[in-house]
Amino acid sequence: MPEVWLRGAISSAPPALMPVVHSLMQVREEIEATIPPLSREQLWARPGGAASIGFHLKHLAGSLDRLLTYARGEPLTAAQLAFLDAEERPGSEEPAQLHHAALTQIDLALRQTLDTPVATLDEPRRVGRAALPSTVRGLLFHAAEHAQRHAGQIATTVKVMGG
Repeated sequence: MPEVWLRGAISSAPPALMPVVHSLMQVREEIEATIPPLSREQLWARPGGAASIGFHLKHLAGSLDRLLTYARGEPLTAAQLAFLDAEERPGSEEPAQLHHAALTQIDLALRQTLDTPVATLDEPRRVGRAALPSTVRGLLFHAAEHAQRHAGQIATTVKVMGG
């Protein structure tokens, strides 16, 4: 099957946001197809010193949540900051829970993207403690490409561990 962006337009997505929607849908498909049943040891293994699959799944979900919060013009919550602090550490989650959490956050990102009025895309937004400048459009596009990067790293780590 061709990649999502080669399957045509998504009727519910405005053309200005189609690349974001295509990218998020591709990430979702890759995460669904790539993550085999993993043990906790495999989830947190760091082959060759690379980041673990567990980190990538947590960071993918957490970064989408944070970037979309900024896109809405909201500050991060204490819970979001605590999640950020814990992304690299193994927690009590089972592999299936992290897998499900990543897919759920991708679905929330898709919903927010589809619900974003095109007229707001160039509205300014501030990012992080330093309140760096961005826009709604910039945050949505970065969220999608950032998730794509981590999906690729997950796929590579799964191959390295199985190879």
